Amino acid sequence: QVHLVESGGGLVQAGGSLRLSCAASGRTFSNSAMGWFRQAPGKEREFVSAIDWRGGSTYYADSVKGRFTISRDNAKITVYLQMTSLKPEDTAVYYCAARYYTGLGNRPDQYAYWGQGTQVTVSS
Repeated sequence: QVHLVESGGGLVQAGGSLRLSCAASGRTFSNSAMGWFRQAPGKEREFVSAIDWRGGSTYYADSVKGRFTISRDNAKITVYLQMTSLKPEDTAVYYCAARYYTGLGNRPDQYAYWGQGTQVTVSS
């Protein structure tokens, strides 16, 4: 079992920045690829970014490429999502997720464990 807790969400103006954190506990975190997803009201959960178990490979949705950066600190058992140049369309609940496997995934069904989510609101 893996327990994930997100933090760092909030209200920010367009063009601003936020850093989300996801603290993990339980099953060996360092062997798990991790991902960030988001879900806006009335929309399906969508992939944002993923990072492999060592942090050597990352993957981004086209909509956030160049603006968001995913990273992980296995010693601190934490994954981060640095978000810059935020846009109103980035407004959503952001979820951290963990895989059973070490490689990248971009679909929700590839992830076994989920956090409770943190709200990000970008005002225009």
